[in-house]
Amino acid sequence: MDFFQLSAGKWRSQRATHHLPFKRSETGESDIQVETLDANHPEIIELCQYHQIDPSLSVGGSRVRWLGTMAWDRENEENHQGKTIFAIVPDGDNPRAGKLLRERGYAEIMPVVGLFHMDDEDGLVLTTEYETMSSIERFWFASPNMRMRTSTVKRFGGFSTASFCTETRIETSVEVSSTEEVTEIGSDVLEKRQFYSVLGW
Repeated sequence: MDFFQLSAGKWRSQRATHHLPFKRSETGESDIQVETLDANHPEIIELCQYHQIDPSLSVGGSRVRWLGTMAWDRENEENHQGKTIFAIVPDGDNPRAGKLLRERGYAEIMPVVGLFHMDDEDGLVLTTEYETMSSIERFWFASPNMRMRTSTVKRFGGFSTASFCTETRIETSVEVSSTEEVTEIGSDVLEKRQFYSVLGW
């Protein structure tokens, strides 16, 4: 949860995505808003119940909103906007690893359960298996206000992408306790810009 709490706030993300089969790269940018949720938050409890996991096993999670653009977008045909909830369920014998419950995935837009672990350098590694593809993401902090991210998506047919993101905090981290506050904070941003987060945050 320390890692997720450090991620709370608003971020500007610059991304390069490599489409490996086509040997081409695409750039993009996004603004991402992350809010920390306590273990007893109704949305965390609901998400655990949906995945048939005892809510008392969760230590909390995050609500994430994003809106963005990519270089290959066609006018009025792309919609890189969304939100999702994460719930962290650590292993009983190792709190640095466990399950990460998602309200929606990226590679397939559906609720999904992935695995997380903190590596030896305190980077957060997420592994998610979908019906038709798999993804691996790694997040780490270069400083409290700069987060780095790599991700790979591999389709079972062989199509793959690899991305690298540099994410910079655009204001001081804030804790928001209610949905109404999040909506108020995010509404002006969501109306003025289009953002994108490759794998959901």
